[in-house]
Amino acid sequence: MLYKTEHRRAHPLFCNSCLTMETVYTSKRIFLNSASLPAEVFPGGIVVSAIDGKVTRVLSSWAAVDRYLKDNEGDFKHFDFGNLLLMPGLIDTHVHINEPGRTEWEGFHTATKAAAAGGFTTICDMPLNSIPPTTTVANLRTKANAAKGNIFVDVAFWGGLVPGNQSELRRMIRSGVIGFKCFLCPSGVEEFPHVSEEQVYAAARLMEGTGTVLAFHAEVECQAQENETLYNINDPFKYRTFLDSRPDSMEQEAIELVAKVAQQYDVRTHIVHLSTARALPTIRHARALGGRLTVETCHHYLALAAEDVPDARTEFKCCPPIRDRTNQEQLWRAVQDGEIDLVVSDHSPSTPQMKLLTEGKQRGNFLEAWGGISSLQLGLPLFWTHCQRYGLTLEDTVRLLCTEPARLSGLEQRKSRLDPGYDGDICVWDPEGTFTVTKDMIEFQHKATPYLNRTLQGVVHATILRGSPIYLRSDEPSFGSPLGNILLNNRKDVTNSNGADHKMNYSKLLNTSSEEEELEDDVDL
Repeated sequence: MLYKTEHRRAHPLFCNSCLTMETVYTSKRIFLNSASLPAEVFPGGIVVSAIDGKVTRVLSSWAAVDRYLKDNEGDFKHFDFGNLLLMPGLIDTHVHINEPGRTEWEGFHTATKAAAAGGFTTICDMPLNSIPPTTTVANLRTKANAAKGNIFVDVAFWGGLVPGNQSELRRMIRSGVIGFKCFLCPSGVEEFPHVSEEQVYAAARLMEGTGTVLAFHAEVECQAQENETLYNINDPFKYRTFLDSRPDSMEQEAIELVAKVAQQYDVRTHIVHLSTARALPTIRHARALGGRLTVETCHHYLALAAEDVPDARTEFKCCPPIRDRTNQEQLWRAVQDGEIDLVVSDHSPSTPQMKLLTEGKQRGNFLEAWGGISSLQLGLPLFWTHCQRYGLTLEDTVRLLCTEPARLSGLEQRKSRLDPGYDGDICVWDPEGTFTVTKDMIEFQHKATPYLNRTLQGVVHATILRGSPIYLRSDEPSFGSPLGNILLNNRKDVTNSNGADHKMNYSKLLNTSSEEEELEDDVDL
């Protein structure tokens, strides 16, 4: 193996019992994503405190590494990663973990293992499709309790905006959700109904000035969706039938509503999983008029095109759908131009039975299969594989998969950089290496993914969370203990939030009684 341990040679990489004050990770290639240093790769080291998991020092040259090793002999652990690239741990702000209630789709244990194997150190859980959904403080508590002690990476939570939960929104903000997601069309699960235009405006008024994000599944219902005759005429096993049932106009109309909200209210608005490039002019216009509007797209819209989708292969189904190659090229151009702020997985798994991938008359029926693509573990290589073609750099990759996700989730003061004072979250990878996606390497619960047998560039070798290794790639991939924390935002003072604040909020969330919640209702933000 390439990794070696000095000064504590008897201890393996995953040793958590060594009585040292610091751990130093060295490599010939380090990218800090620093706010104060040039955006360049250099040989050196990152020193992380064993007490709080924060970066304490950056060794910005190999000479500085040598001096550190000489001056601190015996007081630290040292792991050298040779020529592998060290950069900040990645952040995925759009992940569906369906525990509790639908743990058989995906649970915290398997999802966060997959994240760790992909170089991700923080993920943000969407408020559906668990039972209960994260639409009340009590439900948030249920979700956090299900995650406690069971997560390999840090996890933050989105809240949900649904009809009838308006009185819960400010309480959920106080309890630490990073924002609220709503649907403008049916979500597919009865526990999470979609909201009307009037309900969106009411929520926006309520959220003004809180710093909270209001995120939209930006599709509206259209006549084609409601027209059962269309489904009877067209072959439901053909991908084109499904694609025609969710045209670009569904997104365009919804994004026009989001643009109005962004322009009329002092609220951070966000479009999740943009699939159509036709809506980009509307987004540009809203921003030009001062709207606080951010946009994400997903790996599947950048890596796949409708022309690539075989008929009856429902592992390719997602909503909004994968569109044609011309649209894909326009999305890449928007990524190049900075019009798309971040790229996420929208990891939305379900069972093979729900995806209609098992034997039976309905196998491969695009109209009836559950929509959602599993890719959490593969985000970095899926994106990096195409970067050279589109002139995107390592700096762009970190911005889109780390910096901007941290900013969206309110974690930018502790995540996304390897500057002193930030969490020692590190992704260790080989940008030149390639691998083929196989079922036996996948860590998420169900192995159905459209990327099977694809060769991708960019191999993750290790993942480090707050200074502690949680994943190591080898002949038999190894995982450390589930050391992930629940991350709860304090929107009153988000710029000064730190680990202690998050833990305090977490403890309060888990221990607050329903009576105390009622008393808190009158507390103004």
